[in-house]
Amino acid sequence: MNKSFFSILLLCIVGITNAQPIFTKADTLRGSLNDQRDWFDIMKYDITVQPFFATKSIKGNVTWTVKVIKASNDIQIDLQQPLIIDSIIYSTPNSNQKNSLLSFTHTNNVAIATITDHPAINTSFKLMIYYHGVPIEAIRPPWDGGWIWTKDANGKPWMTVACQGIGASAWYPCKDIQSDEPNNGASLTMIVPDTLMAIGNGRLKKQSKNNGLASFTWEVTNPINNYTIIPYIGDYIGWDEKYPGLKGDLDIHYWVLRESEEKAKLQFTQVPLMLKAFEYWMGPYPFYEDGYQLIQSSHLGMEHQSAVSYGNKFANGYLGRDLSGSGWGKNWDYIIVHESGHEWFANNITTNDIADMWVHEGFTNYSEILYVDYYYGAKAGNEYCNGIRRGIQNKLPLISHYGVNEKGNGDMYAKGANILQTLRHSINNDSLFRKTLIGLNKDFYHQTVSTQQVENYISNQSNFNFSKVFDQYLRNPQIPTFNYHYDSTQKILTYQYKNCVVGFNLPINVLYNSTVVSLFPMDYEPKKRLIKMDNFNIDGFVKEIQNNYYLKLEESKF
Repeated sequence: MNKSFFSILLLCIVGITNAQPIFTKADTLRGSLNDQRDWFDIMKYDITVQPFFATKSIKGNVTWTVKVIKASNDIQIDLQQPLIIDSIIYSTPNSNQKNSLLSFTHTNNVAIATITDHPAINTSFKLMIYYHGVPIEAIRPPWDGGWIWTKDANGKPWMTVACQGIGASAWYPCKDIQSDEPNNGASLTMIVPDTLMAIGNGRLKKQSKNNGLASFTWEVTNPINNYTIIPYIGDYIGWDEKYPGLKGDLDIHYWVLRESEEKAKLQFTQVPLMLKAFEYWMGPYPFYEDGYQLIQSSHLGMEHQSAVSYGNKFANGYLGRDLSGSGWGKNWDYIIVHESGHEWFANNITTNDIADMWVHEGFTNYSEILYVDYYYGAKAGNEYCNGIRRGIQNKLPLISHYGVNEKGNGDMYAKGANILQTLRHSINNDSLFRKTLIGLNKDFYHQTVSTQQVENYISNQSNFNFSKVFDQYLRNPQIPTFNYHYDSTQKILTYQYKNCVVGFNLPINVLYNSTVVSLFPMDYEPKKRLIKMDNFNIDGFVKEIQNNYYLKLEESKF
C-alpha cells in the first residue's frame, strides 16, 4: 500500500466523519406539516386496542375528531409497518349522509386517504381507522421504541409501549407530529384478559367484564402528546392519596405489580416531596383535571402524561447510582424526580419540532438541580449540576435539523441543564429566575412552542438580550473561553471572551467574599476591572466562576 492510498483513505474517513446526515422523503413526511397535514387540527383521539400476548399482535381502531382550518381533502395518516390499515370511515356530525368508506393508499409508514366532499373551513368531521398486525417490538426500551411483551415474576403477561423517538404511529394510527396535540384530550380503551388490569392516562371512566375479557376505558381531558398516550397491562394493584397542592387537592394514583406493593409503598412516599419542590419552582402541576399517576413498568421510565412510568427498581439514584458523582444524587429516586419533571417541560410545554428537544430535556434535567436545591440548599444544587457536566461531549449543536424528525443530540440533558445554571447565575436574582420558570408554565400552558419563543421569553423576563448566549450554547458545539489575567501589583483584572460567536455577551456575577462582583466580558476587546477587595484571591474568584458558569477558563497575558 502506498502513500496515495493512505491519503485517499484518510480523506474518506474525514468525509464520513464530517458528513451531513442524509434525510429521506419519509423523514420529511413524518417531521413536517405538508399539504396533507397542515389543513386540519386534531381535536381528540379515541383509541381502542386489543393485544394478543401469544402472537405479539394487536387489533384496534382509532377515531379522530378533526377541525378543518384550510380547504383540502387528501389527509395523511401515520401508521408504521408492519401494522396494516383495514379500512377508513369518514363521517360528519349533524349530517344526514351515511358514513362513507374512504379510498386510501398505504406506502411504508404513511397512508393517504381522499375525502371526496371537500370539508368546509371551521367544520369538523370524524375518521374511524381500523387496523391490525404485529407492531414493532422494543428491544431496549425506552432507548428504542415499540410494544413491550414480557412477564412478571409470577409468569403473568405484562405489556406496555415506549415510543418517544420512534413515534406513536408505531402502535396506533395518528398525526404523528408534536405540533398538533389533540385539544380535547384522548381516550384509551384496552380489551384484555379478565385476569389482568389495564391502566391508561388520566382517569378510569368505564370498565366491564364479559366472556373472559375485561374492557377498561381511560380518558384525559387536557391536550396530550401522541407519544405519551400509553397502555399499561398486567397484574396491577393500586392505591390512592391526595396531595394538597397549589390548585387544591391533586388526586394521586399508584399502580404496581402485586409482588412490588411493599417496596413501592415505601419508595413512592417521595412523590409528595417531588410535587412540593416542583410546584414551588415551576408552578402548579399542569394536569389537576387528569390527576397524577405513577405506574410500574418493565423498562426504566418515561414521561407519559399523567401516567408516569417507573422502573427504577425502588432504589434511590439512577438504578442505584448517582449520575453526578457528587453524592447528592443518592438521596432521591432519579426516575420519580426526572420523569415527573417532564410534566412541566415536555407535557405542559411541548416543542413543535423534536429538533428543539433541549427544551424538554434541558429544563427537566435542571429540575433535578432545583429538587436538590430545594431540599439540600444552593451549594448542593451547584455541586450536583457541576457533577453532571462529566458526560457532555460538545461534538454537535444541541439543536438539530428542522422538519425531518431529527432530535437533538444527547448533550441536550446535561448541557441543557448547565445552560440554565449559567443563565440563573448571570441573571443573579433567584426570585426573578423562579418567576421566569413559573411564567413559562403559565404563559405557555398546554401549548406547543419553538425554542425561539422560550429564548425570547427568558430574555424579556430578565430584561437582557441573551440571544447570542443561546446561539453560542444551542447552535454551536464549542464552549466559550473566559480569558483573564490578574495584575496583583495594581490589582487590575483584565478579561475577555474567546472561542465564541461574534457578540457573545454573557454577564458574569460572582458572590465573592460576601460581595457581588459583576463582569461584562465581550469577544472583541479586553476589559479591565480594578479589584478593591482586601485579600483578593484570584484562584478562589476564578473557581467561583467555574462552579457557576459553563465556561472554559484560561489565564494569559493580554
